[in-house]
Amino acid sequence: MIHVASIAERYEHWMAKYGRVYKENDEKVMRFNIFKENGEFIESFNSAGTRPYKLGINEFADMRNEEFQASRNGYKRSSHKNSSKATSFKYENVTTLPSSEIERSSVAAVEGIHQLKTDKLISLFEQELVDCDTKDNEGCDGGLMDDAFQFIIVNHGLTTESNYPYQGVDGTCNKQKEASHTAKITSYEDVQVNSESALLKAVANQLVSAAIDASVSAFQFYK
Repeated sequence: MIHVASIAERYEHWMAKYGRVYKENDEKVMRFNIFKENGEFIESFNSAGTRPYKLGINEFADMRNEEFQASRNGYKRSSHKNSSKATSFKYENVTTLPSSEIERSSVAAVEGIHQLKTDKLISLFEQELVDCDTKDNEGCDGGLMDDAFQFIIVNHGLTTESNYPYQGVDGTCNKQKEASHTAKITSYEDVQVNSESALLKAVANQLVSAAIDASVSAFQFYK
């Protein structure tokens, strides 16, 4: 258990280190309590010794996990227990993808596979996924690569970046621009979970789209 006196001292040192200044004393007290709770979590996690890594106090130590997720996280973990974190593709006339974390990962993989197949790199645009792929994904708030690829398949492809410029914010889907398809994929395939050999086999032939579930507290304080 962390003693209050020592944690208060550590908190002041932490504030100085990261230049943290609070407008009101009430906020400082609230953040201190969060800092204390996070410190206890880190101490308990490290003492358990059940993981091959350690956690430590960092710049996010005065943030609740929900706040950390809202500010950093774009990957929305699937509800399926066996969902994999890497996806490979079968391609047909494939080009470039978008760049809002999950959209960026999806697009980069498709761009890469197109270049491997045709020796030409064409820039596709992620804003189309941000604006139009709203059934399961949440635009700039994150989503799953699988849902992005499914959207591309159903939509019969994506348009180019020049036709649908990136805005960096959620917008309204432009149906006219969306209808202009430059590249498409015909299917995608999940790489076997926790299999290094399966992943090596996939990346030997093409790019693999990957994401990290950064929603857990252990990731917030990963050392």
